[in-house]
Amino acid sequence: MTSPPLSVRERSRRAVRDELTQLAQSLFVEKGYDETTIDDLAAAAGMSKRTFFRYFASKEDLVVGKYEVLGEQLAEDLAERPSDEPLWASLRHVFDRVVRYFESETRSATTIAMENIVRDHPSLNASYLDRISRMQELVLAEARTRAGRQDPADPRIHAIVGAAFSCLIAAWTTWLATDQSQPFGDLLDQAMGAIHPS
Repeated sequence: MTSPPLSVRERSRRAVRDELTQLAQSLFVEKGYDETTIDDLAAAAGMSKRTFFRYFASKEDLVVGKYEVLGEQLAEDLAERPSDEPLWASLRHVFDRVVRYFESETRSATTIAMENIVRDHPSLNASYLDRISRMQELVLAEARTRAGRQDPADPRIHAIVGAAFSCLIAAWTTWLATDQSQPFGDLLDQAMGAIHPS
């Protein structure tokens, strides 16, 4: 099952949001999250505050909003996996998008710094956990559709998706707490293999 292509408008909106996110991350790493204002962000992007607010509701949304977009992308990726592939294997393949994000050399230093800012800032960490829950719900909805099990009283699909996301968070936490010498993908494989050995 293939998702319909994104409209030109939505692709453009995602591109601007991504550009603003990259710009903001640089400022947050350089000046600090609390010290960077919306005025700073809008000025650096060459736009008005009003235009900025068309893309992000708040500074916090700019930092953690990527997780919601990521959730949509993961659900789209899951919809494109072979229908006869076991769900656990499909989820691991889908999580390659997250692996590529964390292991990207072009943004590795900034990514690590931002993930540490999120982890260490109480309100950002709370918002991050909420967004991860939303990501999981988006993937869960697609997993239920794919499995043909829409019954909310059936816990099996929810358990599989929940366990996979727990593995993703365990790998993320371990990767950030270490010197990143071990690839994120390897940590994710270890975490998922601990629950469901190949």
